[in-house]
Amino acid sequence: MNILGIDIGGSGIKAAIVDTKTGELLSERHRIPTPKPATPEAISKTVKEMIHFFDWKKEVGCSFPTTIVDGTCIHSGNLSTKWLNIKVDKLFKKECKLPFYVGNDADLAGLAEVNLGAGKNENGVIIVITIGTGIGSGLFFNQQLIPNLEIGKMLHTDGKIIEYFTADSVRKKEDLSLKQWAIRFDTLLDYARIVFSPSLIVLGGGISKKYDNFKEHLTTDVNVKVAEFKNNAGIIGAAMYAKQKHKN
Repeated sequence: MNILGIDIGGSGIKAAIVDTKTGELLSERHRIPTPKPATPEAISKTVKEMIHFFDWKKEVGCSFPTTIVDGTCIHSGNLSTKWLNIKVDKLFKKECKLPFYVGNDADLAGLAEVNLGAGKNENGVIIVITIGTGIGSGLFFNQQLIPNLEIGKMLHTDGKIIEYFTADSVRKKEDLSLKQWAIRFDTLLDYARIVFSPSLIVLGGGISKKYDNFKEHLTTDVNVKVAEFKNNAGIIGAAMYAKQKHKN
C-alpha cells in the first residue's frame, strides 16, 4: 500500500509517498520550513499545503515531535505551548478533509527501523533515539512498540532534562565540537543502558550521519547502530503507522 507520510520537526516539515511494504520513497521528499511560531493553526495550514503539493486524496500518516496519546498531544514539546491537549489527528483531519493517523515521531521512526531497517530481526529490548531539536526515543520489545518513552525527559545531574544537555540543537547553539557533544551524549547512552538493558540502540536524526566521526568518543558498553533510513525514518514510519491503523 502506498501512503503519504509526513514528519513534523522543529525546523522543517517533510513528506513523501511511501511503499509501506519496502519503505521505499515513491516520490521526491518535499520539505517546508516549520512556521514560527509553530502554533496549531500555523502547522495545520502547512500540513494542508503539503497535502495539496502531493494532490493526496487518501489517509495520511504523521510523525509528531512530542508525546501523543490516542491522537492527543499531552506535552507541548519543542513547538508551542498551545499544542497541549490538542487532538492533533482531528485538527489535521478537519483542515485537510482526510483521515490522519498521528504518533510520536521517534516511535514512528522506530517502526520503520525495527521492521525494515537497522533493527530488523533483532529481538529483546531495542531503543531508537532520534537526535535533533530535542531527543526523541522509541522503545520496542521483541519488535512490539511500547509507546511514548521519553528518554530525553530524564533529569540530568543539574536537575534539568537531559535533552537540554545532549540535543543536536544544543551542540549547534553552544558551538560544541563533535567530540565535546559525543562525550555528553555518551552520558545519555549510559543512562539508557543502566535503566533498560537494551540489546540494541538505533541512532537517528541528522547528526547520525556523522556517526563514524564521533563513535570513538562513545564508551558505553551497548550495541549501537545507525538508522538505515536516516532522516526519512519518520516519514516511512508514519506511512506504516497509517497503514496499520487504517486496517484496524
